[in-house]
Amino acid sequence: MGDARESVRKVERGRGGPGCPVRRGADGTWEVRGYVAAREVLRATDTVQAGLGIETVEKLPARVRRPVLYQDGPGHREQRRQTARFFTPRHVDEHYRELMTRVAEEQTAALRAAGTAQLSDLSFTMAIEVVSGILGLTHSRPGLKSRLERFFPEEFGQPGLTSLRGLYWLLRQNTNWLRIHLADVRPAIRAHQKRERDDLISHLLAEGCSGAEILGECLTYAAAGMVTTREFICVAAWHLFDDPELLGRYRAAEEPERLDLLREILRLEPVVGRLSRRATAPMRVGEASIGAGELLTVFVDEANADPDVVGRDPELLRPGRLRDLGPGPAGFAFGDGAHRCPGAAVAVLEADVLLSRLFALDGLRMTGRPRVSFKDEIGGYEIRELTVTVPRSAK
Repeated sequence: MGDARESVRKVERGRGGPGCPVRRGADGTWEVRGYVAAREVLRATDTVQAGLGIETVEKLPARVRRPVLYQDGPGHREQRRQTARFFTPRHVDEHYRELMTRVAEEQTAALRAAGTAQLSDLSFTMAIEVVSGILGLTHSRPGLKSRLERFFPEEFGQPGLTSLRGLYWLLRQNTNWLRIHLADVRPAIRAHQKRERDDLISHLLAEGCSGAEILGECLTYAAAGMVTTREFICVAAWHLFDDPELLGRYRAAEEPERLDLLREILRLEPVVGRLSRRATAPMRVGEASIGAGELLTVFVDEANADPDVVGRDPELLRPGRLRDLGPGPAGFAFGDGAHRCPGAAVAVLEADVLLSRLFALDGLRMTGRPRVSFKDEIGGYEIRELTVTVPRSAK
C-alpha cells in the first residue's frame, strides 16, 4: 500500500542507532528501545511513574489525593477498577457516540461555511467536547477552549522562584488553574452536588474528593485525552491526505477496518514518544540489571518499530501487524500495564467519527505543509498549520 516515500513517518524524532534493546544513556538513564523489553518495563510491578511532572506532584501535602496518573500500587489499581466502566468500548459506544457524531457534524458544517479551517482547531473542539462529557465538565462558562489553550501552551516555561522567567511561569500557571477552577470545575461540582450523574466528577464526589483534587483529575484527563487526541487526529489526517491509496482504503472500509487503520498510524506515530518509570527494587530487563531507584525511559516510537515483533518494513503503514500481540494494534502508543491509557477506545473512535465525516466532503484538501514542534520531556509532538479547505458548496 503506497510506497516508502508516502508511508514513512511524518514526525521524525531521531533514532538511537543499532544496538541493544536496553542500554544506559549518557545521563545514566536506562534507554529501552526494544518491543519485548518495553513490555517488561511497562508491566513491571517493581516500578513507579516518573516524569510527566511527578516531581511537582510529590511536593503536595500527604493529605491531598494525587490524580490517578500519579498513583501507583494498590490505591492506583483500585481507582482504575472503579472508573474502568466509564471507558469500556460498550459504554463509550452507548453513551458518547451520539455526542461524537453531533460534534463532528457541527465541525464539518463550520468548515463548509468558512471554506477553510485549521485541523488542530477542529480536532481540539472534538476532543474537548468528548472528554468533558466523560468527566461531567458540562456546566462551563463560555471560553473553555481558550482557557485550556492557555493552560497547555505550545511552548512551556519552567515554573520556579529562582528567576524572573520562572516566577512569571509560576504565576501564569497558577492563574490558569484558578480560571479553570472558577469557570469550569466549580460550576460542575455544584451541579453534581444537586443531582448525581453517571460520570467521573460524580464518582470523585462520592469518593469524598475536594474541589482542588477534582480540578487536578480534570486537568490530568484534559492533558491525556484532549491534547493528545488533537495531535492524533492531525497526524492521521496528514497520512490520509498524502497517501491516495491509504485514503481510498479508509473511505471504502467499514468502521472496524477504519479503526484498525488508525491504530496502525498511531503505532507508527505515537503522540507521546517517551514513557518513564523508576525502579523500586533491583530488576532485570532483558540482559540488563537495573538497580533500585534507577530511571528507565521507554522509547515508544522505536519499540513500536521493532522489526523482530512488527515484521518487515516496520516504518511503513500495514494495518493488522499487531492484532494478536502485546497491548494491541497501536503498540505502546497508549502505554501498557497498570498505567495503560484507559481512554484508548475513546480516542480512536472519536478520531474516526470526525475524520470519516471530513473525508466524505467533496473537494476536501490540505493546503500548505504542517509544522511540527516537540515536547522534549515526553518526546511528544504538536502539529500546527495543517489547513483544510473545501468548496463552500460541498455537501
